[in-house]
Amino acid sequence: MKKLTKNVLCILLTSVPKTLRKTFSTTAFLLFFVSIAFAQEDSARISELNEVVVKSTRANEKTGMAFTNVYKRDIKKQNLGQDLPFLLNQLPSVVVSSDAGAGVGYTGIRIRGSDPTRINVTLNGVPYNDSESQGTFWVNMPDFASSVQSIQVQRGVGTSTNGAGAFGASLNISTLGYEREAFGETNFTYGSFNTMKANIMASTGLLNNHFVVDARLSKLSSDGYIDRASSDLKSFYVSAGYYNKSNFVRLNVFSGKEVTYQAWEGVPERLLKSNRTFNPYTYPNQVDNYQQDNYQLISSFKLSEKWTFNPTLHYTRGKGYYEQFREMDELANYKLPVSAIGGDTITHSDLVRRKWLDNHFYGITYSFDYQSNKKLSANIGGAWNKYDGDHYGEVIWTKFALTPSNDYRWYESRSIKTDFNIFAKAFYQVTDKFNLFGDVQYRTVSYDMNGIADKLQDITRQTSFQFVNPKLGLNYQLSNQASFYASYAVGNKEPNRTDFIDNVKVPKPEHLEDLEAGYRWANQTLSFDANFYYMNYRNQLVLTGQVNGVGEAIRVNVPKSYRAGIELVANWKFASQWRLNANATFSQNKIRNFSETIVNYDGDADRVNQFAKTDISFSPNVIAGGQLSYSPLKNLEFAWLPKYVGKQYMDNTSDENRKLNAFFVNDLRANYTINPKIVKEITFSLLANNILNHLYEANGYTYSYIYGQQVVTENFYYPQAGTNFLLAVRVKL
Repeated sequence: MKKLTKNVLCILLTSVPKTLRKTFSTTAFLLFFVSIAFAQEDSARISELNEVVVKSTRANEKTGMAFTNVYKRDIKKQNLGQDLPFLLNQLPSVVVSSDAGAGVGYTGIRIRGSDPTRINVTLNGVPYNDSESQGTFWVNMPDFASSVQSIQVQRGVGTSTNGAGAFGASLNISTLGYEREAFGETNFTYGSFNTMKANIMASTGLLNNHFVVDARLSKLSSDGYIDRASSDLKSFYVSAGYYNKSNFVRLNVFSGKEVTYQAWEGVPERLLKSNRTFNPYTYPNQVDNYQQDNYQLISSFKLSEKWTFNPTLHYTRGKGYYEQFREMDELANYKLPVSAIGGDTITHSDLVRRKWLDNHFYGITYSFDYQSNKKLSANIGGAWNKYDGDHYGEVIWTKFALTPSNDYRWYESRSIKTDFNIFAKAFYQVTDKFNLFGDVQYRTVSYDMNGIADKLQDITRQTSFQFVNPKLGLNYQLSNQASFYASYAVGNKEPNRTDFIDNVKVPKPEHLEDLEAGYRWANQTLSFDANFYYMNYRNQLVLTGQVNGVGEAIRVNVPKSYRAGIELVANWKFASQWRLNANATFSQNKIRNFSETIVNYDGDADRVNQFAKTDISFSPNVIAGGQLSYSPLKNLEFAWLPKYVGKQYMDNTSDENRKLNAFFVNDLRANYTINPKIVKEITFSLLANNILNHLYEANGYTYSYIYGQQVVTENFYYPQAGTNFLLAVRVKL
């Protein structure tokens, strides 16, 4: 078995690009010598060390905050090829969407109505949100869920963490588990829209009680539900670690390469009934082509009986482009010269352009963990991270004009963002039943932009922000089964790059005060949680409903707004073979005063409409989901996964003509495992999505303008697939 695993690992490593293999080998060599200094023979605590690194940024029952833990065993049941947001679809307050309509390619997640720029994502404590847009592009990490050991979803401001400020939720992802025994595994999925996933995974297991090497190589592809919304995705993950009794050092190298045909323009409202899969793009290479390589050197050292030090070094390299065909675009927009053909002056031309991103992100995260006795524990941590990114646009072909050179650039800019934070947390057990939690973070952000953006506007500016984010929580044990908790947390957040570029008025930083209170009750067969939240915003950047030229949402500050709601979660094992997990969120999401500006193309003044107490866009008042599972046999499970999402407005006017209708979608899942003699196990999985073939749209955008003395409103939608399936087989050696 160990020989087979070794051979599989060799195949995987030879599939990794040569430059990455060289980096991996060099760092692993250094890792070996560093680890010798800490070598001990006792392996009793090895299984506990992995969680130490992410412990400082995770919540627990004593923090007084709402969170959900998702573990590897649950992820594996659902992980048949769809992006990670779709694996979290049944969690409280979650709404997911897919540009291509089938969960592969560009996908998004909202929690409590907050868009991805408000959801802080960390991988092993390392910030993953894009530094400029502050969103998370899951398409850059295809099949990453196959390497995930656990995910904690914190709702609200949550605990202090690294990276972009959390204004709706945090996703804390850990890949730091390991198997004690060597194994090899392969997964293959085929489904609707020619969706395919194939991967191979292997591990050495724990060698000599100290060393472990894990690896994964993945390939995914899909035609998409929307016309031509195809995805061609590749990724790998390699991790090498050294463990001893109280310390470990681990190197993670992982990469994702994606070529995705663009589907971000959406389907016009007038075509929803007649042509739901419409895609206006027909140019063969209208794609997003991007590669992202990630390196993490993670370690934990026990300094004394009371102190542990957890430093992590990281580096991310990203480069790629959007390629777009433009029909009869104005040459002046690209600083191209006007030409004459046959006596005609040529001011417009068909052309093909590429918008490039070329960036580096690197830094250090760390935490000192202190445990004095059963009453007091504390964490002191923080991070220093720097982003250095180039943006430039190339015109690679024109029909009627000549570009000055083959690599002609019509715009070029550079952005440098430095993010520093330090935080301290403490848990104190006041009595046997009562404990307090305190957390304060100081964060500074500096943003330096220089150059010209794609619309030829000068974006040169230097901006800096300083934030203090305190948090306080308490937990009271009412009985052996019941507890009450409450917390108050403050969050502050800087605008992103497009907020500066897309708005004439300089955007302001956002401020949030989050009050949470809840009740938990559990016994051996039933658990119930009720969480109340009130999130009060100042200068929240809300979605206008419009998008810019690359499909990113345009936002504007509103002085006062809030989100208030209650989240209900229940888990009930009401028979030996039956289990029910259910959740529901009931909320109100309001802007106290909102000004809508409608652009007037007739040359008159723009129209400004005033609204009082309107709904925040993309914030449904009701979200419900869950899972009903039945296991007639030990290795056989069937599950029904319903999801209801109430209506959502696409802008902030609460206009019934600019909304996403409520939808109720039902999925079915089946998993069956056998244990033949030739291999350790074989698992067959079936995921049937939207079994009732409900036609619905999970995302969209809208904009209005005045033309010919009339207000014209145009709505665009992202339809999701009707009934579709994924069938998978997993073989573990």
